Amino acid sequence: MPKVEAVDYLNQKINIIIDRPLGLKHPKYNFIYLLNYGYVPETISRDDEELDAYLLGVFEPVKNYTGKVIAVIKRINDNDDKLIVVPEGVNYNNEQIRALTEFQERFFKSKIIRGIDHD
Repeated sequence: MPKVEAVDYLNQKINIIIDRPLGLKHPKYNFIYLLNYGYVPETISRDDEELDAYLLGVFEPVKNYTGKVIAVIKRINDNDDKLIVVPEGVNYNNEQIRALTEFQERFFKSKIIRGIDHD
């Protein structure tokens, strides 16, 4: 299966599988998932795993979700980029995305890519 680029999913409606729901304790590291976190099925990203996604704007644990990709967290010191997926009609600015994903992203240097600025 060819590797996918996270930025190719910007502004797309996608389905994600949530394997780490809101409130779950990370199995290896000592933090709690403050939002639903999962992956895009049948993809391989730059880290040779499924393409990961944070689900924002859904305030209860879910098993899967179809939403819109509004941004990508592009990690600078790691090759594990993250999609930012939200319900239709919902938006978050970069500061809000940073605050909501900080529980995990604080360990990495990254930039947020949106729409036209991904080139």
